[in-house]
Amino acid sequence: MPVYTHEEIAVFAETNFRGARRRFGIKTDDRRKHMYMIGKTGMGKSTTLENLIISDIRNGHGVGIIDPHGDLAEKILDYIPPSRINDVIYFNPADLDFPIAFNILETIDPKYKHLVASGMMGVFKKIWPDVWSARMEYILNNTILALLDNPGSTMLGINRMLAERDYRKKVLVKVKDPVVKAFWIEEFEKWEDRFRKEAVAAIQNKVGQFLSASIIRNIVGQVKSTIDMREIMDGQKIFIMNLAKGRIGEDASALLGGMLITRIQLAAMGRVDIPEKERKDFYLYVDEFQNFATLSFANILSEARKYRLALILAHQYIEQLEEEVAAAVFGNVGTMMAFRVGAADAEILEKEFAPVFTGEDLVNLSKFDMYLKLMIDGVASSPFSASGLPPVSGETDSTEKVIKVSRERYAKPVEIVEEKIIRWSGMQIEKSDEELEEEIKKDIADKKNEKEEKAAITARENEKDDLLEEENKSKELEELAIKAREAMFLEPKVKAVNFLEKMEEEDSRLSDLKLNQEDEEKKLAKPLELKIEIKEEKKVISPPKAKAQNVSPEKSKGKKEKDKKDEGKTHEEKFPFKIICSLCGKESRVSFDPDPSRPVYCKDCLKIGKEKERQEKKDKKSKT
Repeated sequence: MPVYTHEEIAVFAETNFRGARRRFGIKTDDRRKHMYMIGKTGMGKSTTLENLIISDIRNGHGVGIIDPHGDLAEKILDYIPPSRINDVIYFNPADLDFPIAFNILETIDPKYKHLVASGMMGVFKKIWPDVWSARMEYILNNTILALLDNPGSTMLGINRMLAERDYRKKVLVKVKDPVVKAFWIEEFEKWEDRFRKEAVAAIQNKVGQFLSASIIRNIVGQVKSTIDMREIMDGQKIFIMNLAKGRIGEDASALLGGMLITRIQLAAMGRVDIPEKERKDFYLYVDEFQNFATLSFANILSEARKYRLALILAHQYIEQLEEEVAAAVFGNVGTMMAFRVGAADAEILEKEFAPVFTGEDLVNLSKFDMYLKLMIDGVASSPFSASGLPPVSGETDSTEKVIKVSRERYAKPVEIVEEKIIRWSGMQIEKSDEELEEEIKKDIADKKNEKEEKAAITARENEKDDLLEEENKSKELEELAIKAREAMFLEPKVKAVNFLEKMEEEDSRLSDLKLNQEDEEKKLAKPLELKIEIKEEKKVISPPKAKAQNVSPEKSKGKKEKDKKDEGKTHEEKFPFKIICSLCGKESRVSFDPDPSRPVYCKDCLKIGKEKERQEKKDKKSKT
């Protein structure tokens, strides 16, 4: 009995008959006849898929994964070995900052143009069944075939082809197919305007709706694809397609998935130019494949084996498939695995697993258990039961590294992509994609430099303005300081002389209050001296009589009454008003409310002023 290596057998389950647990797998040659899994959600399909994918990646095989939910794709990123990080192409339309270019209309072998058009028709028909018609298919098919003859076209050219006569003329110059050319010149151009508008309205609405979202436009609107399906398959790369419907929309997911599968089919068929033995096996895993299942799948299932493209398909129930697709699946897959299913599916699958298992058995399967028919050396085995293996371990935590490397190799910054799309706008470009990209990069760099230069000039101007403003402020402050000094030292002296000359005539009240203030201060100081004398001499000494002052009896009486009122008050209460001396700037308190328009003086300056006044009077008398 021959011994097989793990690379030749992909282990994915273990037997469970009568408690005998033995792991088993499927040979590489038998996998080329495709594998099919069906079962309700949560029954173990995804775990089995994960185990097979991780096994293929670790063994160095080429792998493609199409995931319409995103969970499977994101989980696989964490299991990429360090040695294979450079092999990963992570196609994630939800990565808005770094879109990968994928142009389904990129120049291809002329003999495959009809396959591209047919594949796109199948996708459009699947996602727009309510509005699809034979006339719509007829017009759209001729539009795509015309654009395929025109290098540099993208899907952005579809609506322009239908709406712009000048653009149509430029495209038709290069159309080689006489039937396609005749449609546009002899038929489409001769339609009445009203009829033409009605005929193309549905196409323009649907295609326009699809391309109006930047998340899709930035991917399919680029002329040169950054992913080469033939290189991916021949180079045994890992192509992970995260088409999460919750992030990009159900229609966008179905359309992108359908176009990617069509492109993979074309790449596989292109392998006809190398001997079959030299073709590397490429395993394409499609989860929830009913989202992308078109009639082109029937061709892939029947022809892909000889091109070494092996499909592993998984979904939940048969009614999700069109009748023709379901017939192609059951007629072409070599290995079939059924997890727990519903009653309707059990009735159909019973024909595949009879007489060993009945529909009732299929409905009552436990979680992770399955019934399967395994392809062994090109022959399908009798149905038997098995259990799926637990999830594999050995995460490498490589998600961030994989995304970074994939971005650097296969994606471009969104600024460059959007600028290229604006310039192309579906038109044929005269420059190569590389030349145009370099031109855009240069423009972006020039704009950035210009912006930085303007910012630097503005900063310098602002700095000059700030310095000038500071200089002006300094001058203003200096002028204010000079004025303040003049006001402090010059004006008070002039005003003091004028005031002292007219003090008694203009404000006798001020003099009286000042005298009263001095007497009050003496009284406050005198009792303290008396107390000291009493303690020392132990004699009762009556306070001295007040000196006679040159005041009238009425004023003296008023003063006495005021003194009685002021008894018991604090210094602040007796002198409630603060002043700043106009001569020396010293702060002091007075009992009267000063007039703001007149200068005020402290006690010391007032004495100096009075002394100066007396001296001047003496000088005048001596002169006379």
